[in-house]
Amino acid sequence: MSWGAAVACAGAAVLLLGGRPSGARRAGLLFAGGGVVPTGPPAWEQALGELRGLRGRLGTEWWSLLAGLVLAVLGTSLIPVVAGAAGVPVLRRVRLAREARLVRERRADAVIALCGALAGEVRAGRQPGEALLRSARESGGLGEGQAAVVAAARFGGDVPGALAVAAGPPGAEGLLGLAACWRVAVDQGAGLADGLDRLDGALRAERDQRADLRAQLAGARATALLLAALPTLGVLLGSAMGADPLHVLLHTGAGLGCLVTGAVFEAAGVWWVARIVRGAEAV
Repeated sequence: MSWGAAVACAGAAVLLLGGRPSGARRAGLLFAGGGVVPTGPPAWEQALGELRGLRGRLGTEWWSLLAGLVLAVLGTSLIPVVAGAAGVPVLRRVRLAREARLVRERRADAVIALCGALAGEVRAGRQPGEALLRSARESGGLGEGQAAVVAAARFGGDVPGALAVAAGPPGAEGLLGLAACWRVAVDQGAGLADGLDRLDGALRAERDQRADLRAQLAGARATALLLAALPTLGVLLGSAMGADPLHVLLHTGAGLGCLVTGAVFEAAGVWWVARIVRGAEAV
């Protein structure tokens, strides 16, 4: 509680010293500076901006180490620092997996947009090669393989082969269907626009199914996160009641045993729930 009071007092002092000028201070600045009052964001807003920039550069996983340092100061023990440092690579892996999933979803949306735009260009009377060039430039659905596909379409190369290569990154698998439609249309004279319409509908249905499944699993994720946060809530309630749970957990044998056992069960439970959710999404 003393540390919390000290931090609160320090924050209040920073706000009072670096915040917006008071009336007397503003008047002094006005008359001393020839009527010019310094403008710009106050100091506390600048500090918040610097903290956001630091968080963007370091990544959210470093908050684990920061939380460990705070608990180490409050509990006068190095165990929270070690635990916070151990949580950094785990949280980094979670963050990278989330970013990869977002990139995969954006790539899949770009492929769907490419199929729809290409079908519209072909129905408008453009030649397939010219239609592909315009659609790829507008939608960006070819990703890293756009240069090879554009070159093949412009100079009469192997467009289906280039599309198959461009379908390698996760989320771009729909380009394999586009390559198949292109090959059938060129080799057998089938309608390219009809095949693209069917492909676009199938890709949209698959995307909507994934979104619906993710919405249904949101409740399970929220429940798992709530259960994982209950031990922290228990420690906070114990501190509010004056029981000093940090001292018991970090400086007594029974407390250390309970801490290690609880951490193992907590990690196992979170891993098991994440495994179940991943299995459900992969079906």
